[in-house]
Amino acid sequence: MNANDVAALLNSVDAVLLDFDGPVCSIFAGYPAHDIAAELVELLHRHEVDVPSHLAGARDPLEVLRWTGTTTDQRITRLVEDALCEAERRAVATAAPTPYGREVIVAARQAGLPVAVVSNNSAGAVSAYLAAHRLTGHVSPVIGRAYAEPERMKPNPEPISRAVRMLDVPPARSVLVGDSLSDIEGAHAAGVRVIAYANRPAKLDTFQAAGADVVVASMGPLAEALVAGAEQAESVGGSGRGRGDIRAPLRDSEDQAALPENGDRPADGSPRDTELLH
Repeated sequence: MNANDVAALLNSVDAVLLDFDGPVCSIFAGYPAHDIAAELVELLHRHEVDVPSHLAGARDPLEVLRWTGTTTDQRITRLVEDALCEAERRAVATAAPTPYGREVIVAARQAGLPVAVVSNNSAGAVSAYLAAHRLTGHVSPVIGRAYAEPERMKPNPEPISRAVRMLDVPPARSVLVGDSLSDIEGAHAAGVRVIAYANRPAKLDTFQAAGADVVVASMGPLAEALVAGAEQAESVGGSGRGRGDIRAPLRDSEDQAALPENGDRPADGSPRDTELLH
């Protein structure tokens, strides 16, 4: 990764789309994903569902949800979806912020770039995290997975394309920051550029081989490039790129002091509020 490559890409786009689990936070840091996956498998057993052997040791709850989507019983898919939504909402309380993830969001807004989240997690969980960290006013829309339709999750390009349409930005002038092959595949299919965040060293070569426009090992270079872009705009008398008001400085201490209490609240707990909040 060359810092100039990051800056060049970010200077050539008009919107930033972020995957949630990875670029923004580790949602399952305190409530491990493999524990949730085991709970979902146990739920299926209790409802006398014949679960394939490969799911017995599943470490990703989304893998369990994807499998239920291949069954013919929509009731079972909804059952697992509801349980996963509830688990994600609990997980938000112990989620670990990704280093520089917050700075990327705030710096993008300072640079006048709209920021959206496009996630395979539920929109209710994403919005609860953003509200808890006073980021709600910086991110819109929030697009989570479609309720009980796991086939519509990334790498399906639909949620990415929806975010671009809602922001009224050409796909080629947008960039998705993601940490998985499904993010890269979905972005390519949607015609959106992609910065792959390799939060583990083993991902570096994989993401490069998958054709990501840029691969980074930290969110720090993105924050630095966005801050530089905002400062350059201010130095020439502008206020970013004109795509939104700028309501908070970059540093966390100042950010907390300057932001008013946000009146927005996460979804009311209904598991069906998983797909779209804006």
